[in-house]
Amino acid sequence: MDKIVFTPEGGEPIRFYVLEQTRLGGADYILVTDAEDGDGEALILRDTSAPEEGEAVYEIVEDDEELHAVAAVFDNMLDDIELT
Repeated sequence: MDKIVFTPEGGEPIRFYVLEQTRLGGADYILVTDAEDGDGEALILRDTSAPEEGEAVYEIVEDDEELHAVAAVFDNMLDDIELT
């Protein structure tokens, strides 16, 4: 499982494990968790960076409609993981 490190402005680095990625409606999304094995907190993040930027910039998806649409895609991709 791939690991990704996020460094919030003025904060400590946070490590997540990438479960899956997808592209929907022209936007890139990743599904991450804070636990390598077992139950962990999962987040859906949207890449908000421009294609020419060297590093990706991700934001947590908070809009309910967008979150449900992307979660449904990830749910179909990952049969063994239950998203709640």
